[in-house]
Amino acid sequence: MNREIEEIVTGNQIKKDRNVFKVGDAVSVHTIVREGDKERIQVFSGIVIARRGSGINQTFVVRKISYGEGVERIFNLNSPFISKITVDRVSKVLRSKLYYMRKREGKSAMKIQES
Repeated sequence: MNREIEEIVTGNQIKKDRNVFKVGDAVSVHTIVREGDKERIQVFSGIVIARRGSGINQTFVVRKISYGEGVERIFNLNSPFISKITVDRVSKVLRSKLYYMRKREGKSAMKIQES
């Protein structure tokens, strides 16, 4: 009963077109940033190292190397502030969480087996 009510309430808020990537893929997330009364789109490109949750609460973590420092950002998959998600490179990984990528530096931080 509770599950049915939850699906009715959150059904129209879930984005159907955003479930096209998996862990290990290189993605570009286009987010809407509001600064005062202006809006602009900011792109965050990196490797998806984790996905978690289900339904309206699904999140994913994107990691990139910026000026030699690792930067991670957590996104809500169904957020209205995400305009689009594009897959830049598809990879084949054997794990569901790629937290070991945090310890890597240089070129090895970007090496994932491509399929």
